[in-house]
Amino acid sequence: MYDSVFPPDLDRLLVVRHWLALALKEADARITQLRAEQAVRQRAVPPPEPDYRIQRSPGAGRAPTAVHIGSCGMGRKAPGVSADTARRALAEGVPPCQVCRPESLLGILDV
Repeated sequence: MYDSVFPPDLDRLLVVRHWLALALKEADARITQLRAEQAVRQRAVPPPEPDYRIQRSPGAGRAPTAVHIGSCGMGRKAPGVSADTARRALAEGVPPCQVCRPESLLGILDV
C-alpha cells in the first residue's frame, strides 16, 4: 500500500522509522500538555457577577439606556458598576430595568 512513499533500502527506511517515532513522541507530549491546560481552564472559577450593570445604546454616543442588577439576563453584556454608580445613574434619569427592578434593591422609591 505504501510502497511508493517509503524508500526501498533498509538504511533509509530505518531513518524514516526513527523520525516517525520522534514525531509521535513529540505529538504525544503536546497532546498531554494541551489536555492539562484544558483541565486547568475548566477548573477555573468564573469571575463573580457585578452588583449592577448599566446598559448603553449601540450608537456613537453610547448613552445609558437602563440600569440592571448584575445577574439580570436583560443586561448581561453591559459592563459592571458599583451600587453608587447605579444610584447616580438612576438619579440622573437612566431608567431602571422593568424586569429586575434594581431601584428596589438600591432602596430608591422615586424612579
